[in-house]
Amino acid sequence: MTRGPTLPAHRLPCLPKPLDAFNAAPADEARALLLHCLRSPRWCDRIADHRPYPDLESLLAAADEAAYDLSPSDLSEALAGESLPDLPEDTYSAAHMALSAAHAAYEARFGHTFVIYLGDTHPDESLDRILEAIRSRLTNDPEEERVIAAEELRRLARGRLTACLRNPAGNPSGASLITQVGPP
Repeated sequence: MTRGPTLPAHRLPCLPKPLDAFNAAPADEARALLLHCLRSPRWCDRIADHRPYPDLESLLAAADEAAYDLSPSDLSEALAGESLPDLPEDTYSAAHMALSAAHAAYEARFGHTFVIYLGDTHPDESLDRILEAIRSRLTNDPEEERVIAAEELRRLARGRLTACLRNPAGNPSGASLITQVGPP
């Protein structure tokens, strides 16, 4: 029994990968996306200016290096753009008051918003982790805390950038950069 010709395999249209879209995006759009990851124009410029990146790991390495190189004024600018992490909606009011009081004490001591990376923390444990970290970090001297805050900012930026490029629908900027830019 002979069979007729087989049909060609069905192929989906070639859609750009998020990193390809980021690499091909106009500089101002790439910077806008990056600014939602870390509010440092110098950091954003440095990463956007060194595109294209061959893979996500290369981009993250460049993001880390740019974060490590932030000057004290760049770090202050980035810290000024941060806010406390959102708490789960069902968090009771006493917890909000405790967090507000701890944050006020932190900000009075260090002059900037408390930052912490919670990417690996279960949402049910985030409040406890934030409160524990604020209380323990209040004992730091200002220079030691600046180093810790810079590291937390680096981790936040890395997590946000990864989330943007791995899950375009979860783009924190709301920008359509990742989904609208065509292939290079």
